[in-house]
Amino acid sequence: MSEVKKEGTSGSPLNNGAAGRVDGSFVSREEHSQRHFERTCVWIFDLDNTLYPAACNLFAEVDVRMTEFIAQQLGVPMAYARHLQKSYYKQFGTTLSGLMRVHKFDPQPFLDYVHNIDLSVIDEAPELAAAIEALPGRKLIYTNGSHRHAERVAEKLGVLHLFEDICDIAACEFVAKPDPDAFNRMMRRHNVGAVEAAMFEDMPPNLEAPHMLGMTTVLVQPDHEDHPAHVQIRRWETPPEHIHHTTDDLARFLEDIQTQASKTAPGSNPTEQI
Repeated sequence: MSEVKKEGTSGSPLNNGAAGRVDGSFVSREEHSQRHFERTCVWIFDLDNTLYPAACNLFAEVDVRMTEFIAQQLGVPMAYARHLQKSYYKQFGTTLSGLMRVHKFDPQPFLDYVHNIDLSVIDEAPELAAAIEALPGRKLIYTNGSHRHAERVAEKLGVLHLFEDICDIAACEFVAKPDPDAFNRMMRRHNVGAVEAAMFEDMPPNLEAPHMLGMTTVLVQPDHEDHPAHVQIRRWETPPEHIHHTTDDLARFLEDIQTQASKTAPGSNPTEQI
């Protein structure tokens, strides 16, 4: 799991280089109003707290290991390392960004260390695997964590073989969600057109840029509140406009998409879309 993601702040406005399509253009207001799955052929899933339940609480271990890494590498007490960790998060958006900018740290040893965690709390998810497999088109994992961490988690869930690729923080040159440029990098790297993509996430700020780019967005509501953004979800009367769908059961939601698609296929009676 990446501290980049869990410490993520609210999304910033899209920069001029953001692209709604592979050709670099934005989608129209009318296209923004189309928020279903009939055109979706690229299914993009965040990893942590999205493909597995937030109740696994893996970040608690990652958080401690971040502090340990700073203390060991800088030779400072744990209390001061903790202070630096949270200060860099507030100043730079992520602890890793602060370590890279202030101390010129190589990011890979940091990612390797903080993600070297016990995954025994994650169970195999055959229903989720079946639902993902049934989706038409390409499937990607897009994470602010490391490639190896994503591989380990997806393998434990029994879904690794279903994904075309994993786009990790290194593949985006350490530009992290929710920065719009991170999504642009992911889209260019994997030749993804936003209007044909759906993004699944547990962090509401990480869905702001996908919404503006033209993706269909799905918030996977956490069953455990380990981040202020998760607490804020409970206070909503209605979801913000950048969140088009919500679910607290990803496998069931994906199954329902397929059921809806079969009902609206040629030759069947039309029905209300998901």
